[in-house]
Amino acid sequence: MSWDFLVEAAPSMAWATLATVWISLAAVAVGLALGVPLAVAADRPWARLYVSFFRGVPLLIQLLLAYYALPFAGIDLPPLVAAVGTLGLCCAAYMAEILRGGFALVPPGGVEAARLLGLTRLQILLRIRLPISAQAMRPALISEAIMIVKASSLISVVGVLELTRSAQALASSTFEPLPAYALCGAIYLGLNLLLMLLARGRQPGRPA
Repeated sequence: MSWDFLVEAAPSMAWATLATVWISLAAVAVGLALGVPLAVAADRPWARLYVSFFRGVPLLIQLLLAYYALPFAGIDLPPLVAAVGTLGLCCAAYMAEILRGGFALVPPGGVEAARLLGLTRLQILLRIRLPISAQAMRPALISEAIMIVKASSLISVVGVLELTRSAQALASSTFEPLPAYALCGAIYLGLNLLLMLLARGRQPGRPA
C-alpha cells in the first residue's frame, strides 16, 4: 500500500468511517430503545414472534425487504433510513435476549424491597433492573455493538455510502482493490478493537 494511495484514499475513507460510526451508533440506540420493552415483555407472543423473526431471517434479506418490498405497501424510505431502521430493528431482537438474561440476575429481594417502598414498575425497571442487568451483561452488549459495526457493511447493497461502499468505489477508481479492501478491513478492526477495550473494563466482583 503506497503513500500516494493513502493520500488519495484518506478523505473518502475518513468520511465513510464517520458514516459507519454514526450509522452503528444510531442502530444500537434504536436496538436498546426497543430491546428494553421487548425484554420486559419476553413472555408475550408478539415479543417472541418479533425476536424469532429478526434472529431467524438473515440481515441481508431484511435490508432488501425494507428497501424493495416496503414501496409496494406505499412506504418509500430513503436508503439511509431503511438501513438504519433495519439494523436497529435487528439489533433490538438480540439486545432483548441479552437484557432478558440480565434481568434474571437481578436479586428478587431488591425488587421486592423497591415495591414495598412504593416504587412503580417503571421506576423499578429504570432504577434497579436495567442498571444491574446492563452492568452484568456489558460484555455481551458491547459484543452486539461490535456485530452491528461489522453488519453495517451489508447496507452497501442498498446504496448507502459507508466504509464498504467507499472501499468498493475506491477500488473501482484506482484499479487497486487489494489496498482498498485492506484499508477498509484495518479501519473496521480499529473500530472494533476500541469497543473490545470497553468490554474488558472492570466487571462486577472484580477488584479495581
